[in-house]
Amino acid sequence: MGTAEHLEILDREGRSLAAAAEAAGTDAKVPTCPGWQVRDLLRHTGAVHRWATAYVAERHTSARPIGEGPAELDGAELVAWYRESHRLLVETLAAAPPDTDAWTFHPAPLPSPSPLAFWTRRQAHETAVHRYDAETARGGEPSPVGAEFAADGIDELLRGFHARPRSRVRSAEPRMLRVRATDTDAVWTVRLSAEPPSPRSGAPAPPTPNWPVRPGGCIWRCGTGCRCPRSRGTRHWPHCGGRPPPSSDAAAGRGRRTRPSGRGGRFISGRPMPSVRQHP
Repeated sequence: MGTAEHLEILDREGRSLAAAAEAAGTDAKVPTCPGWQVRDLLRHTGAVHRWATAYVAERHTSARPIGEGPAELDGAELVAWYRESHRLLVETLAAAPPDTDAWTFHPAPLPSPSPLAFWTRRQAHETAVHRYDAETARGGEPSPVGAEFAADGIDELLRGFHARPRSRVRSAEPRMLRVRATDTDAVWTVRLSAEPPSPRSGAPAPPTPNWPVRPGGCIWRCGTGCRCPRSRGTRHWPHCGGRPPPSSDAAAGRGRRTRPSGRGGRFISGRPMPSVRQHP
């Protein structure tokens, strides 16, 4: 997916997030983020939007802390503040030249890697996840995530977050992992060792572990569970109705439940994958 597509998705998802938050009310609990109410969701996401905006608008080339949302605002005023945060982000990204120089915290997406492409993509996924959160707080059926965009999120997880030295995916013995989407043609290969993972797109030569995933499913954000920023406990992403992603065992009628590992990680078909936060 290109930067223009990510920008369009970011614009749409932010508008939908604000509408769902307004309908739910800022007192509403967020089922997908234990301990959060809609006001926490708006303050967090708006603060992240302004944090990302500053990198692009002010050309910061080193890491800066994420600010806090305005504790003094609530209700309609807080929703309006979020809408303004989102608008500033979209307008800044849309107006920025392609060669904008700014800090990023993992490799920018191909085929045109740049800080602008990185921040547009990262904020599109950030906003889509929290739009889903807002819609669960509102009630009713949340809007689905498109398969291509969700597959792009898996790509960001594997080739972005887990390409960093801080990734905790390790293996005492060299191994090769293949992750295959079941509703797109996307395939990823991750070489595992005692060093940071070496992920790439494309299928390896067999035999390899084979973990089919549905991009619209829970693994889109680091497996069926993830630690929610600023909250305790496990955050369960509901894109597949709380069920684990399909696996070869499940297809054969031997489905193993996806479950917490007890060490901050997640098991997919019995194998551990660590949780990952969406921020550095």
